[in-house]
Amino acid sequence: MTSAAPLTPGTAATSAERPARRRPRLAIVGSGAGSTAAAILAAVRAGDLPVDVGVVVGNNSGAGVFEVARAHGVPTAHLSRVTHPDPDALDAAFLATLSEHGADLVVLAGYMRRLGPRVLAAYTGRVLNTHPALLPAYGGHGMYGDRVHAAVLADGVATTGASVHLVTADYDEGPVVAQVSVPIEPGDDVDSLRDRVQAAEKQLLVDHLREACSATDRERSPS
Repeated sequence: MTSAAPLTPGTAATSAERPARRRPRLAIVGSGAGSTAAAILAAVRAGDLPVDVGVVVGNNSGAGVFEVARAHGVPTAHLSRVTHPDPDALDAAFLATLSEHGADLVVLAGYMRRLGPRVLAAYTGRVLNTHPALLPAYGGHGMYGDRVHAAVLADGVATTGASVHLVTADYDEGPVVAQVSVPIEPGDDVDSLRDRVQAAEKQLLVDHLREACSATDRERSPS
């Protein structure tokens, strides 16, 4: 696992110029039930993750991730091809929403769409995604969810795992920033493997975010 980069970029300031610190602010983007968002928000609520979640964005108006957000008092935004049929308009609206809510970092939590070029350009190096395998293995277009676990089991490998990586324009090809291994157990099927990998994946993401927050604090602290 590589060292975590700070969550927010910035330049040094004198003590007189230095503004009051605020916690890094996340935007969580999802398409489904919201279990990863729930893990992040639970860690924040428990005081285990020193960030604020500014907004939860989703492309499915009925997605459970919105219910998770509302249960934690987090603002939501539905942005999709339904709300913005034109891809450029959707990209612009997405970026405007992130800016409006002061997002320092974007976390893709089960988001099943590709981010637009404006968002990726504005948040270069600040968009994280998780993947249920040890990238670059079992990554790329079409490799998600149970497809990954089925492929792992079909190949008969001894170990799989989870990855956190930076998002680029190409599926699963951004730099990997954290990984954890999950051994294949005798009798594993897709369901049992999925459950263990998902648990490891969520913990890996929360741990990486916490480490990145610590790196941010070290960068901000006067020398």
